[in-house]
Amino acid sequence: MSYNTHILVTGCAGFIGFHVACRLLDEGYAVTGLDNLNNYYDVSLKRARLALLRERYGFTFVHAALEDKEAIEATFASNDYATVIHLAAQAGVRYSLQNPHAYVDSNLTGFVNILEACRTFGAGHLVYASSSSVYGSNRKQPFSEHDVTDQPVSLYAATKKANELLAHTYSHLYGLPTTGIRFFTVYGPWGRPDMAYFSFTRAILSGEPIRLFNEGKMKRDFTYIDDAVEAVIRLMHLIPKSQSKREPMWDDSIANQPPYRIYNVGSHRPVPLLTFVETLEQALERKAIKEWLPMQLGDVKDTYADIGQLMRDTGYCPETSLKKGLEAFVAWYRTIYI
Repeated sequence: MSYNTHILVTGCAGFIGFHVACRLLDEGYAVTGLDNLNNYYDVSLKRARLALLRERYGFTFVHAALEDKEAIEATFASNDYATVIHLAAQAGVRYSLQNPHAYVDSNLTGFVNILEACRTFGAGHLVYASSSSVYGSNRKQPFSEHDVTDQPVSLYAATKKANELLAHTYSHLYGLPTTGIRFFTVYGPWGRPDMAYFSFTRAILSGEPIRLFNEGKMKRDFTYIDDAVEAVIRLMHLIPKSQSKREPMWDDSIANQPPYRIYNVGSHRPVPLLTFVETLEQALERKAIKEWLPMQLGDVKDTYADIGQLMRDTGYCPETSLKKGLEAFVAWYRTIYI
């Protein structure tokens, strides 16, 4: 790896983007981070992450929104990026019920702007965040990258599936290498306040009730942030290549498989929500007051990642236990909020 190699990380002030940028800087890459610092959740937390990045040698910040086509083009024109790691998006399943246009602007228009810039300015590899939410209410488990994903149950999920389809189109038409990562419930230090583990921690320490949807009868494939970042870095180096299909097709234009890949990134160990709460209670050394609620519109009951493809292609298997991961999160939370 050349220490002059320049990488663009969008969403650098976000949870996963911040950690990925830190890891790249640790490895000697020059990193341009792009973020719009929106107020979907506490902006002071985003600014605190960004302040740490700005202290690092080799980091440059661009304050811009994905839907600002001119700003995106100017960012790409400023450097020759070997890789673009696109982690910026309007997040949140439940928020998509309230503000759908934010998802169209950021996740659709913004993603097309990134794809067009990668094509126009010749980015070597686009790695982008998809989501386990694309599996919708799929009953077959564990979820495989080969499963049908055409029945999303939230607008957020629909935009993430659309990202995968758009990426495939650009890989096919222009030979742009793209790798989509379907993240499964990433958690850990510097995490998002809108995520359950974060809000649960705040409520338990404040003596307030935690809200358990579907009366707690759900399972999640929790992925510790360091494991998610390791997967991103390994997949960044694994640039997809076009492959010939075994059987020729009548239309020669689609006889080859484009340089397009999708990977699940999860722990492959789904945890019942009540077990998760018990593990968090142990880390906090406090009991939770539980409020039982019906299933929330747009939620899915269970998630479970098949990571066989990730393991085969990268040799990596996420290994951080939920106990260890939540203890690390609680230790960080206490230093920031208590």
